Amino acid sequence: MEKKKLEQFKKRLETRQVELRRMVSKTEQDGRTADDEATQDIADRAASSYNKEFLFHQSNTDRQLLNMVETALDRIREGSFGECISCGKEINPKRLEAVPWTRHCIECQEKLEQGLLEETQK
Repeated sequence: MEKKKLEQFKKRLETRQVELRRMVSKTEQDGRTADDEATQDIADRAASSYNKEFLFHQSNTDRQLLNMVETALDRIREGSFGECISCGKEINPKRLEAVPWTRHCIECQEKLEQGLLEETQK
């Protein structure tokens, strides 16, 4: 991949990394303050519990995405960005434009989703 294009991906990923870190931090703080309110009745407690569970799920999703973004930045530093971690083939540039933190080419992603490919951490 050409250096200019790689630098563009790096900037996009770094910007997304900052956004996700901010979102994770805010969601965690919101989750902690959800219990601070002195709830009076069972309906308030149920609503508070639901909100806390929702925030936990959102934070977990953001953390997973943050991990994928950071792993993509690691691949840029290692020089393997844009290569499928399963088969080693080049990932389609349009796929990278849409999802720059992707780790798999379309074929391997489809196999992964069908359970035909084992998930690897790289």
